[in-house]
Amino acid sequence: MAIATPPATRPANPCFSSGPCAKRPGWTLEALSGAFLGRSHRAAGPKARLAEVITRSKAILGMPEGWRLGIVPASDTGAVEMALWSLLGARGVDVLAWESFSKDWGTDVVKQLKLPDARVIAAPYGKLPELGQVDFARDVVFVWNGTTSGVRLADGAWIPAEREGLTICDATSAAFAMDLPWDKLDVVTWSWQKVLGGEAAHGMLALSPRAVERLESYKPAWPMPKIFRMTKDGKLNEGIFKGETINTPSMLAVEDALDGLRWAESIGGLPALVARSEANLAAIAGWVARTPWADFLAEEPATRSCTSICLKIVAPWFTALGAEAQTAAAKRLATLLEKEGVALDAGAYRDAPPGLRIWGGATVETADIEALLPWLDWAFAQVEADQQKAAA
Repeated sequence: MAIATPPATRPANPCFSSGPCAKRPGWTLEALSGAFLGRSHRAAGPKARLAEVITRSKAILGMPEGWRLGIVPASDTGAVEMALWSLLGARGVDVLAWESFSKDWGTDVVKQLKLPDARVIAAPYGKLPELGQVDFARDVVFVWNGTTSGVRLADGAWIPAEREGLTICDATSAAFAMDLPWDKLDVVTWSWQKVLGGEAAHGMLALSPRAVERLESYKPAWPMPKIFRMTKDGKLNEGIFKGETINTPSMLAVEDALDGLRWAESIGGLPALVARSEANLAAIAGWVARTPWADFLAEEPATRSCTSICLKIVAPWFTALGAEAQTAAAKRLATLLEKEGVALDAGAYRDAPPGLRIWGGATVETADIEALLPWLDWAFAQVEADQQKAAA
């Protein structure tokens, strides 16, 4: 039976998209008033802003001494592609794939780079691959948090500190919301539009000393596009990691990134960011525990993401539907939430099982998550009632 009366409380901010994500609390356009517009990004002032993004990011994340961090083209995708095309091929490679983007990296390795000694170790949505199958004499490519599945790595215990190959980690929906074990990683990538709510188009690429050594000692057999080139005359192009970007960045987006970083510092840095994201997950977990029609897509509690929180519908009438009918019902649920203005862009990713995906990163207030939850029950009841009428 449908819940006739909508809940009385609405989220103050209905933005629950998994990218670009909600702006930080209190954000207004005034935050961008200091942007260097109409200026060359190579001029002293703009270049200093770019360098500031790098230094503040390294400090908040606790990046170890000796690591390089650069601003690169094409968001997190560009950062990952730069790493794959520049570093792989020196030895065999294992790719862990358990959702859409990690599967894309497997496709790039196998079908685009066509590396002869490549393995894709896969798992379905909701699960992690068998981590014990990974061979760390090889290079290893993986996401830390599956943005489209809501399944994250619980920790880095499965990665040896001493290893022959490089570990290349796409951390775009984990950086600034989860603790990353830097001693277990060699390449880490992310983008501005995730946990700190920045704007799109720019990626961040972090390299360990081991990754730099690979860049300077190994030359891939394939041609390298300009936007992927990180070396010059066999040596690392250090300028990239000091704010001298390969292509022209948006100084408006740079100013916005700095605003997010300064906000992160003002609330207590990484521990506070992690705590905010975990509080959002805890609020949804409490609701799931008392809600018979919804469950986490991630099967193991330790692997449930605190950023891209993915929910599946487990009501018997729903699971009895065919695949197309399930997709339609789940879309109807997300559409109702958007029509009411209480949750924008909260539908499951197009390749994921039908359900909901609610962003819980640090810019999202837990009070807004709590205000949303009764609306999920309300919208589900409407969809259920419609289904009952259609079946009558």
